[in-house]
Amino acid sequence: MSSQRLDRIRLSGDVPRHVAVIMDGNGRWARQRSLPRQLGHREGMESVRETIEGAIEVGMDVLTLFAFSTENWNRPQREVSALMSLLQRYARKEPDELKRQGVEVHVLGDLDRIDNRTRRAVETIVEGTAGGSELRLNLMISYGGREEIIRSARILTERVARGELLPEEIDDEVLSSTLFTAGLPDPDLLIRTSGEYRLSNFMLWQLAYTELHISPVLWPDFDRESLFEAVLDYQRRERRFGRVEAT
Repeated sequence: MSSQRLDRIRLSGDVPRHVAVIMDGNGRWARQRSLPRQLGHREGMESVRETIEGAIEVGMDVLTLFAFSTENWNRPQREVSALMSLLQRYARKEPDELKRQGVEVHVLGDLDRIDNRTRRAVETIVEGTAGGSELRLNLMISYGGREEIIRSARILTERVARGELLPEEIDDEVLSSTLFTAGLPDPDLLIRTSGEYRLSNFMLWQLAYTELHISPVLWPDFDRESLFEAVLDYQRRERRFGRVEAT
């Protein structure tokens, strides 16, 4: 069945190339139903599928999902283990369907911290979807925006120390080339679900001029129509990047 929201998006023609999503509300969704938090995370996987398929229908180039933050390591070990198991299950189950849809998966973050079984699962989904040309999907795992900038500072400091780079040569482009998202356009639109107004240490450099859409929907209830509504909201914006029109 055709979506009226999708039809309106296509009529506008101004589709965000890169959309990032902070997937928030799994725990609250489970708590409202007196269910374990792990079931909220599991239900959220269906929203991941819906969002990926919606992104393809809209015609985005890049979709970035904040799957597991560096701060999430501080959660109870039982919940961390459940999240890693869920990631393993997703990585084993989804590659064939993602490849069929033309989705190329990249996993970005401090992967040295994840266990060997999860790392092998991550490698499986990355290798199994290589070459997809419809959508690049970034799964941000063990990721933090401040940590990413510190990592870039260390990389640049080492390059200066080796004589490969002069301090005065460091600019936006040079620093961006050291980020996990090197070579990608910055997000045009950030969606955060569950009604929270926080960046939560997510892509702090890349989001400098990104349009924000705060959805009241909890992540397990977020579907492609919710995504389409966020894109329609984006299409109503006037992006100035700090500039004003001459009068």
